Amino acid sequence: MIEMNDRKELFKDIKKIVVKIGTSSLITKDGKFNREFANDIAREVSKLKSKGKDVILVSSGAVGIGCEILDFKERPQSIPLKQATAAVGQSLLMHEWSNVFEKHGLKVAQILLTYDAFSDRKTYLNLRNSMSSLLELGVIPIINENDPVCVHEIGETFGDNDTLSAMVSSKVEADLLILMTDIDGLYTKNPKKAKDAIKIPVIEEITPEIESFGGSASEKGTGGMKTKLEAAKIAQKSGCYMVIASSEEKDLISKVMNGEEIGTLFLPKKNIEGNKIRWITLAKPKGKIIVDTGAKNALLDHKSLLPRGVIDIEGNFDVGDIVAIESGEGIFAKGITNYTDKELNKIKGKNTDEIESILGYKNYNEIIKHENIGILK
Repeated sequence: MIEMNDRKELFKDIKKIVVKIGTSSLITKDGKFNREFANDIAREVSKLKSKGKDVILVSSGAVGIGCEILDFKERPQSIPLKQATAAVGQSLLMHEWSNVFEKHGLKVAQILLTYDAFSDRKTYLNLRNSMSSLLELGVIPIINENDPVCVHEIGETFGDNDTLSAMVSSKVEADLLILMTDIDGLYTKNPKKAKDAIKIPVIEEITPEIESFGGSASEKGTGGMKTKLEAAKIAQKSGCYMVIASSEEKDLISKVMNGEEIGTLFLPKKNIEGNKIRWITLAKPKGKIIVDTGAKNALLDHKSLLPRGVIDIEGNFDVGDIVAIESGEGIFAKGITNYTDKELNKIKGKNTDEIESILGYKNYNEIIKHENIGILK
């Protein structure tokens, strides 16, 4: 068991912190923006800044605030109406954050993201550079999903920004991610329904048993405990500590930083993947390559993917796109393809020395080079 002194030792050199605030924490039960809570967050962030820490906020709440402004009694169901509601609420959300941080002499910047920002390598790098510049200027980046332009169900991809906050943490190489929610950690059962639920203080590895503890979404937000566990997987692979804790805990951020045993702490993996591989594993694939067992074993052994091991192709993709790699047991990797889907359909199952005779050229021996493959664990 990791005690308070241990946590304090673990967190003593933490420099960059991402704090995710969910809808259920930021919006009151009667649908109002919780200004008292927001003021407390600004005060705590100001303390961290005075100690030389970099802080990034990932803030939900645009749809919730939009519902209040538009006098909606319930959260809208259709995607166009949700997007319109988010567009109305986002401007006020940023206005509120700007006001509370201004009291502490801090400036904020709005960054709205979609999954595509993590899928395109150039956009991904530009975003990371932009974020670094803001932090160097002492500005607090406030990030949210760009709901009005998303083509998928709002919240479906990022789960009330749980996954988004972990992807941001990975991208900026944060040391600590704090998920502020309406439950004070991960329990063996839903503590709101089961009296015998037991809180798990520290998790080193997310096993199938741990995954079974994931719960359903809260009423105001879209992210239940299941999406928080997905976020934890990303954080662990990125070398980032993650804490799930209750936003009702007074001075939560300070207490976490001081090493108090609050919430559930997820420990990072010891063998951390490079930024490029993390980008590959987090990116949205354009298509899918189905491989045989021999090819799967070779990839797991850090070998390249050759045409001989390809069984089938799904989707449309170009050279340089991210594709998912699947075997009979499901998707186990992602990679950057050296060939288009049309080219692969012609050379799948063939030997490397047959590529040129089939296509009339051979740009690469490998379909995907081993250094461009990220294994999903």
